[in-house]
Amino acid sequence: MAALRKWLLAGLLVIVPVAITAAVLRWVIDTLDQTLLFLPDAWNPDRLLGTHIPGFGVLLTLAVLLVVGAVTSNFVGKKLVTIGDRLVSRIPVVRGIYSSVKQVSDTLFSESGNAFRTAVLVQWPRADVWTIGFVTGTPGGDVTNYLRGEEFVSVYVPTTPNPTGGYFVMLRKSDCIELKMSVDDALKYVVSMGVVSPQQKITRT
Repeated sequence: MAALRKWLLAGLLVIVPVAITAAVLRWVIDTLDQTLLFLPDAWNPDRLLGTHIPGFGVLLTLAVLLVVGAVTSNFVGKKLVTIGDRLVSRIPVVRGIYSSVKQVSDTLFSESGNAFRTAVLVQWPRADVWTIGFVTGTPGGDVTNYLRGEEFVSVYVPTTPNPTGGYFVMLRKSDCIELKMSVDDALKYVVSMGVVSPQQKITRT
């Protein structure tokens, strides 16, 4: 029985990551393949080839992203994006949603942004209980009128094993310990509930 249990656990350790990875990849491919529905029938690869080949949507999405990125990277493209932003900002309801999403995306994906660039060790949800958080910036707006005396940072504290849910807190920078590990390693540590432990040193900032 001990040998059977050992073999079963060994099999799970091999099969479970492969199965989950395959399921996630299939979901991503199936979702991106839906972009083919927006093509004219004359251009649809499924109609031209007479059969559906998974992955065409992925290639189409990558091609669209590359083309849009190339166009908007020059002076004319940037001016067109600015004009488009101004037009959208004049539409009621839509402007609120668009501006919020754009601010978040600009913060996350901009090369000059600092969101999720630093992993820190913080005491949460009470003193002497430690967890990993990610610095997303510094407090702004009216909040700064009440946070005086010391430098504060905005920190996102993810939940485990699902890091897409979490808490937004503002902490004193002196209370945060910057971790000398990449954001990817820190996320793996959170998602694995501490099982995957990167061997890194830490320095107080």
